[in-house]
Amino acid sequence: MGKTTGFLEFERREGESEKPLDRLKHWNEFNSLLSKGEQENQGARCMDCGVPFCQSGIMINGMASGCPINNLIPEWNDLIYRGKWKLALSRLLKTNNFPEFTGRVCPAPCESACTVGINAPSVTIKENEKSIIDRGFEEGLIKANPPTNRTGKKVAVIGSGPSGLAAADSLNKNGHLVTVFERDDRIGGLLMYGIPNMKLDKRVIDRRVNLLKEEGIEFAINTNVGKNYPVRKVLTDYDAVVLATGSSKPRDLKEEGREIKGIYYAVDFLKANTKSLLDSNFQDKKYIDVKDKKVIIIGGGDTGTDCVATSLRHGATSIMQLEIMDEMPNERALNNPWPQWARISKTDYGQKEFIELNGEDPRKYCKSVKKFIGDSEGNLKAVVTVNMEWRSDDTGRFTCTEVEGSEKTVEADIVLLAMGFIGTEDYIKDAFEVHLDNRGNIIGEYGDFRTNREKIFTAGDARRGQSLVVWAINEGRAVADVVNNYLEENKEVPNK
Repeated sequence: MGKTTGFLEFERREGESEKPLDRLKHWNEFNSLLSKGEQENQGARCMDCGVPFCQSGIMINGMASGCPINNLIPEWNDLIYRGKWKLALSRLLKTNNFPEFTGRVCPAPCESACTVGINAPSVTIKENEKSIIDRGFEEGLIKANPPTNRTGKKVAVIGSGPSGLAAADSLNKNGHLVTVFERDDRIGGLLMYGIPNMKLDKRVIDRRVNLLKEEGIEFAINTNVGKNYPVRKVLTDYDAVVLATGSSKPRDLKEEGREIKGIYYAVDFLKANTKSLLDSNFQDKKYIDVKDKKVIIIGGGDTGTDCVATSLRHGATSIMQLEIMDEMPNERALNNPWPQWARISKTDYGQKEFIELNGEDPRKYCKSVKKFIGDSEGNLKAVVTVNMEWRSDDTGRFTCTEVEGSEKTVEADIVLLAMGFIGTEDYIKDAFEVHLDNRGNIIGEYGDFRTNREKIFTAGDARRGQSLVVWAINEGRAVADVVNNYLEENKEVPNK
């Protein structure tokens, strides 16, 4: 806990954000930290609540309540309140391999479960976390710490997203020789190419990867196991394999006219944008240019928000974001009590920027697209939208149907499909000969993580489906423990 009466004495405060119209001029992060003294006051708001649901990491009604990696939140809140930042850092790193990632992109289920949040704004847990780790780097407290002893056992981690990196880091700390295989030209998976730079500066990822390299982890980029690198060689050369390839098959919208030019998956749009930014500051022109274009984004989640913010920075003429779901309430509904994840309306950075620029929200709720219309040359020129209605049946299950007569034709030059992901790509399943469940995810029970193939394990979105970065880290750490036990049990068994 923090100060006994801190939650009564101090109001919630967060670091300042650069004004929307100013930050639209660049691609850098735009949130700053509070002063050390003010951050200590925020730590003081952590109350002696008895049962800290913030660190519980349990599932209630299919939603995470509290931190999935069980961060020791009351402990480090108390430590920063007392000015013991170095000790707070050690407690933070006890449970989280990469707080600099989660402190930027995690939606903070911990704050939804904060006891203070029942009657007042919750503790700034996410920002406290970011402050601890960023100050740790700034003050030189975080240094490479390679293992002193090596087991001689070799582990291949396929995929360098948060789950793969967490698994590699944990296995390396146990003394195993770890190689991370990444099909792209940079390490980080969707952290690198699925999240815009202004939300997660790529230097933050590179800084951590360089530390992992210093600690002995090897990285093989541009290496797509199952395509340009044989699975047979991986199975021969390594004692264990972790498939952390993510849920990278984007959900499609197969309506009439889908073949028309100008319709892209959001992940391809965001990846091309970040790669061009990092490679040449956009001078190579190898990105999907939406300048002076009418953009429609289908999907209302974080990826849709990132598409709004990216399109704004490139100078799109108009942006409309379609959300098939109804708008969330401003406050918790009666059937969504604390400490559940709060299903309330959220206006994220991209929408805030659009509102500041245009005076209205880009989101249109309960809408979808039922037809794409092209010109004589096969280029997109319009979409037909339709209103959607949600109704519950006798069992209480909600279904969505089109509202008859609600069709509307809207001009569009570019459509971005930001509707999430639906499982592991087929070539991974075929190359490794692993079984998938009915959602397209690699089968490997949580806590065991073994696939149907000997010495092949799976974790993260590849196993559980599209999820949060913090869940990916959870599974990366957990699969590392299982693989470590497996290697201990098979100490004398040579590679086959």
